[in-house]
Amino acid sequence: MGVVTFKEALCLAALVSICYFNSLFGGFVFDDISAIQDNKDLRPTTPLVNLFRNDFWGTPMSEERSHKSYRPMTVLTFRLNYLFSGLNPAPYHLANCVLHWLVCLLYLATCYILVPTHAARFAAALFAVHPIHTEAVTGVVGRAELLSSICFLAALLCYSKSKGPQNSIVWKAIAGTVALIFLATLCKEQGITVVGVCCIYEVFVAQNLSLGELCSTALQLLQGKGAGSPAWLRTTSLKILVLLLCTLALVLVRVQVIQSQLPVFTRFDNPAAVTSSPARQLTYNYLLSLNGWLLLAPSALCCDWTMGSVPLVQSVFDPRNMATVVFYVIMGSLAWRTVWADTQEDRALSVALALTVLPFLPASNLFFPVGFVVAERVLYLPSMGFCLATGLGWQRLASRRQLYLFVSFGFAFLLATHGMKTLIRNHDWRTEYSLFTSALKVNKHNAKLWNNVGHALENQKAFGDALRYFVQATRVQPDDVGAHMNVGRTYKTLNQTKEAEAAYRMAKSLMPQVVPGKRYSARVAPNHLNVYLQLASLIRANESRLQEADQLYQQAIAMRADFKQAYISRGELLLKMGRAHDAKAAYETAIRLDEGNADLWYNLAIVHIELQERSEALRHFDMALSINPTHRLVLFNSALLMHELGEAWRFPEARRRMLQYIELEPGDERGYFNLGMVAMDEGQTEESESWLRRAIKLRPDFRSALFNLALLLSQTGQELRALPVLDDLLLYHPYHTKALVLRGDILLNQLQDHEGARRAFYRVLELDPGNVQSSHNLCVVLYDEGQLVEAEQCLQRVQALAPSEAYVQRHLAIVQAKLAQQAQAEGVGSETETHKADRLPKTDEPLGGDGREAGKVARRVKRAAEHGGSGDGTSEAESASNFGDTQKGTELVDEVRKTNLEHGQNSGDSARYTNVERKRQEALRRLEEIEKILDGNL
Repeated sequence: MGVVTFKEALCLAALVSICYFNSLFGGFVFDDISAIQDNKDLRPTTPLVNLFRNDFWGTPMSEERSHKSYRPMTVLTFRLNYLFSGLNPAPYHLANCVLHWLVCLLYLATCYILVPTHAARFAAALFAVHPIHTEAVTGVVGRAELLSSICFLAALLCYSKSKGPQNSIVWKAIAGTVALIFLATLCKEQGITVVGVCCIYEVFVAQNLSLGELCSTALQLLQGKGAGSPAWLRTTSLKILVLLLCTLALVLVRVQVIQSQLPVFTRFDNPAAVTSSPARQLTYNYLLSLNGWLLLAPSALCCDWTMGSVPLVQSVFDPRNMATVVFYVIMGSLAWRTVWADTQEDRALSVALALTVLPFLPASNLFFPVGFVVAERVLYLPSMGFCLATGLGWQRLASRRQLYLFVSFGFAFLLATHGMKTLIRNHDWRTEYSLFTSALKVNKHNAKLWNNVGHALENQKAFGDALRYFVQATRVQPDDVGAHMNVGRTYKTLNQTKEAEAAYRMAKSLMPQVVPGKRYSARVAPNHLNVYLQLASLIRANESRLQEADQLYQQAIAMRADFKQAYISRGELLLKMGRAHDAKAAYETAIRLDEGNADLWYNLAIVHIELQERSEALRHFDMALSINPTHRLVLFNSALLMHELGEAWRFPEARRRMLQYIELEPGDERGYFNLGMVAMDEGQTEESESWLRRAIKLRPDFRSALFNLALLLSQTGQELRALPVLDDLLLYHPYHTKALVLRGDILLNQLQDHEGARRAFYRVLELDPGNVQSSHNLCVVLYDEGQLVEAEQCLQRVQALAPSEAYVQRHLAIVQAKLAQQAQAEGVGSETETHKADRLPKTDEPLGGDGREAGKVARRVKRAAEHGGSGDGTSEAESASNFGDTQKGTELVDEVRKTNLEHGQNSGDSARYTNVERKRQEALRRLEEIEKILDGNL
C-alpha cells in the first residue's frame, strides 16, 4: 500500500489537532521575537530581494555578525503570514500545525514504500504526537524544520520513482528530486542531507543489495572482470553521481552565500567548542547519546541547552562515557544488521538509520561547531528514522500472537502518554515566562535561562523580581558578561546608579583588553560590546563625565572598527558636547558601514541643522526618503525644515510630506498643526483654521494650536470667534500670559468690556508683575473710562518700569497735555468731569487743536488697532488704542515662533507670518501719522 487514504489523512489530522490545538493560544516567544517581531524582512515595505541577501534573522549575510542561517523560503512564508495577519501570532501557529500535518502525510507515504502497512501507520502516529516536536511545531521559528522536512520527504518520494522498467533511469524523477533538494536547502540547511538518504535507498532498497553483494562486485571490478558486472551498476552509479554533483554544486553555492565565513559563536553558546582535547571529543560524543535519550524518553525537555546545561566531560573516567559506549554499541549493531541485510525489513532499517543519522550530522558538532549544545527542534527530521525503527520493532513483536494484545496496549499507552506530554509542553510555550521557568526545572545551571526569566519579568515591569534572577545568573555563571549587563540595566531602571555602574564595570572587566587594530568578534545577540555603550550612557547623564563617556565609545570602536552603533552613540554625545563637526564625522563613518540605513541619514541631517547647513540637511533628508519613503521622522522634520526656510516655492513639497506623514500617523496632532501653519503662510486662512481645529480635536489642550487659531481669527477680523478659543486655551493653560493679553485686548476694543479687560490684564500682572504691556494696557482702560488722572499715574508707573520705552513717554505726554487742556478750557471744573473723557465739551473749540479732528484721530487710531491687534508687551512696538494702543503684531509673531519651536521648529523665521508683519507695519505707519497730528496740536 503506497497511497495515503482520506481516512488515514483524517486520523492524522485528528491526532495533530488534539495534541497541538492549545498551541494556537501562544504568543511569540524566545527566537520568535528576533525572527518575526524584529525582522524587517517580513514588512511589505522591505524589497523582496532582501530575503535572498539576509540571513534568517534579517541580518545581511555579508556582515560578520550574521548567523549565516540562509533560509529565504522560510522567511517568505513568514512574510505571507505578515501580509494577511500582521503580528497576530495565532495564524503563524495555525500554519505550523497545518505544515506538521502535511509532514505526517508525506512521512506515512514514505513509510509505505519501506515497511508493511501496520508498521507504517504506527510510525506515522508516533511521529505525529512525539513531544520532541513541540519546539519545531509550537515555536514559530520551527517552521524551517517543517518546510525543510516537506521538501526532504517529497524529494525522497520523487527519487523512489526514478527506477524505470529494466532498471532504467526516469530522468524526470531525478530532475524533480534535484529541484526539491534545492528547495529543502533554501528552507533549512540540513535539507541537503536527503542526498545521502537517497543513496542509501538506491543501494539497499531500490537495488535490493547487501554489503556482501557490494563487496563481491567491487572485487570483480578490481580483478578486471568488468565485462561481467551486473546491469544495475551503471544506472545506480550514474544516478548517485548526478546526486553527488548536485550536492557539490549546492555546497559551493552555500559557501559563496556565507562568503566563506562560518558564524562566530561564543563559549557560552557551545562550551565544548572552545575546550581542548580530549574533553571536546568526549563531550561531543556524549551529546549524541543525550540526543538519543531525548528521542527515547522525552520527559526532561528544555528550550535552551547552552552554557552550563551539560557539564563538560573532562575525563575518560567520567561515568557518562558509559552512555556514549552504549549508544555506539546499539547504533553499531543496527548498522551491522542493515549492511548484511537479507530481508526487506532489514533493508528498511537501513533507511531508518540513514534518516536518523544523516540529517543530524550538521548539528552534531563533529564536523564544525554550531551555536548550541542540544536543540530539540533539530531532532524533528532525525525522529523520522527513530519512529520508523520503532514501528519495525513493534511490527516484529506484534507478529507474535501471544504478545499482540500486550504490544497493542503498549502502543496505545505510548501514544496517550506522548500526546499528553505534548499538550503540557505546548502550554510551556505559551509565554516567555512559562517557557523559561519550565526550562529552569530541567537546567538550573544555565545562566541564560535565569537571564531570560529576568527579561520576561522586565517585560511585565516587575523589575525587582527580574533583578533577583539576573543576580542569580551572575552566580551561576560569574564570567557571563551579558548577565552583569542585565544587572546593571535593571539597577539603572530602578534609579540605583552607583550599583548600575558597578555592575557595568564588572561586565567590562570580563571583556578582552583593547588592542589597537585588533577586532573583537561577538555574537549577534547578546552583543557584549554593548557594555561600553550602556556604561557610557549611564555616565553621560553627568555633565562633568562626558569626556569619560567619549573614551568608552572610542574603546568600543578600537575593539571593533565596524561597530556601527558605537559611532551613532558617539555622534549623539559629541552633539551634546557641542562638537558638531566631530559628530558629523562619526555619523559619516556609520553611513559608510551601512549606506542603506535611513536612520543614519536622518541623524546626519540633524547634525547639519545644528551646523546651520540647512541645504545639506535637506539633501540628507532626501537621501533617507529615497531609502525609506515612509520614514515618519524624516517626513515630519524635513517638512518642518522646508517650511522654516520660508521659501514659498518649498511650501507645496512641505505640505505633501506632512500630508504623507498624517496618513502614516493619523493620530498625531502635530502633523495637522504644522499643516495649519503652512496654510497660514500661504494665505489659506480657511484651510489653516480647518487643520488647526483638527489638531485641537485630537488634543483639546494643544496650547500652540489653540493660540495660533485665536491669533488667526483675530488677525482676520473675527475677534469674537477668537474669544471661545482663548477661553478653551486658558481653561487648560491658565498661566498663558499672551492669551490673557489678547483676550483683554479683544474685550477692550471689540466689546468695550472694560471690567473684563481689566481682570485679564490684572491676571497677567499677577503672573508677571514686570509685564510692561499689561501695565500699559491697564492705563488704556483708565483712559477709555475717562479717568485721566489715574491714567497719568498709571503711565508714570509704567515709565518707571520701562524708562527706555519711547511710546510710554509719548503717551504720558499726550495724557498730561489733555489734562492741561481740560484744566485750561474749564478753569477750576469739577474733579469728576476732568476725570471722564466722555464728558469733554462737544464743541469745535480747539483742545490743543480741532476737537472734531481729535475725535477723528481717535477713531482712526482705534481702527488701526483693530487691524493691527494687540499683544503683551516687552517689545518695542508702539501703542495705539484711542490715543495709541501698543501694536500686537511683533509680540504675537514672537508667540507663534515660540510655540512652533516647542514642536521642533527653529525660531527667527521672519517669513512665517508675512501677512501679520504687513498689517503691523501699516498700523505703525498710521500711528506715526496720528502722533504727528497730535504733536502738531500740542
